[in-house]
Amino acid sequence: MKSSYRRLGDYIREVKVRNTELKAEKLLGINIDKFFMPSVANVIGTDMSVYKIVKRNQFACNRMHVGRDYRLPVSMSKTDEEFMISPAYDVFEIIDTQILLPEYLMMWFSRREFDRNAWFYTDADVRGGLHWNAFCDMQLPISSITKQREIVKEYNVVQNRIALNQQLIKKLEETAQAIYKQWFVDFEFPDENGKPYKSSGGEMVESELGEIPKEWGVLAFTKTVKLSGGGTPSTNYSEYWDGEIPFYTPGDLSNHYYTINTVKKITALGLQKCSSKFFAPNTTFITARGATVGGIAMAGISMAMNQTCYAINGNNNKDYFAHQLSLIIISKLKKEAIGATFEALVTKNFDELSVVKPTEEIIQLYEERIKPAYDFILTIVQQNQKLLEMKNLLLSRLATLEN
Repeated sequence: MKSSYRRLGDYIREVKVRNTELKAEKLLGINIDKFFMPSVANVIGTDMSVYKIVKRNQFACNRMHVGRDYRLPVSMSKTDEEFMISPAYDVFEIIDTQILLPEYLMMWFSRREFDRNAWFYTDADVRGGLHWNAFCDMQLPISSITKQREIVKEYNVVQNRIALNQQLIKKLEETAQAIYKQWFVDFEFPDENGKPYKSSGGEMVESELGEIPKEWGVLAFTKTVKLSGGGTPSTNYSEYWDGEIPFYTPGDLSNHYYTINTVKKITALGLQKCSSKFFAPNTTFITARGATVGGIAMAGISMAMNQTCYAINGNNNKDYFAHQLSLIIISKLKKEAIGATFEALVTKNFDELSVVKPTEEIIQLYEERIKPAYDFILTIVQQNQKLLEMKNLLLSRLATLEN
């Protein structure tokens, strides 16, 4: 099996094409999750002619912080549009694509085992740089080009399905937010005849927040929802950790509504020994401090929560309304923090916020209408989790391929 492993440097070569003619205008960076993203670097007054060009099927990587981050940011361009990257990054390409497919190599770079191996090759610098020669000395299995094409095809089927699901999740979330706005911001919820309330002449009254429907009120946010805190078991007792209870932390924040698994888990004893409780599905978690302050996630399963977050539930189990209201509140707090540092959220922030309080009947009707959308989002998130497991299985399989 090991005989199929070859030295990476024998199959790639550096590319040092500079943006000398300033034809490329887009500047990208490399995310630690191995994809290109818009650069946040301030390039005002910078000589862009020294920046490197990346073309289709070429790779770029940042070898400077592998020891610190335990990962090698590396990505492959899949677009015909040429773009720039930092002159400090490396650009390279495959020498012969009839022997090694670019997509196959990118799959190898995506393996967790590859990152662990890259970390092993780093130098003794405090940031742990990975020298180019050490990078080239790393090995990977080079199977037949036919076998490479087969596994790349399988991998792309899974990847494409995940991407389609992500698009569907985004559309469903946009729909849920649009319905909330229609009902509780524009006041166009269905009246007793099923017509839009405000535009159909529904009676409005004045309040401290402006005109609102008659019989609605204005309350503090913390009077409209249930706000709870979390807690963390002592790390000095191993019997509190690695149990069966998912333990939500800001690191589990996802890019969609639901979080369905957590990095950390605690035991039943660990839950007893901390101030957190077991929060039910559809609880909203809000990060209170740290790099992701204001981050919002919804529990897809029952889980505990650490002390750097708040948990929000709706009164009388009206959790979808509470979730959408939380999105509005956090957006408002972030806008008010422009020009200041948005570093932490405390209970006072929520106590001082007044919100429109609809009637219980309207909130209940909204919960019933919006539940299918939330259920569908959760189903797709769960499906994507299974697809990610399949994707990782395909990546693991690379190490077992033979010629």
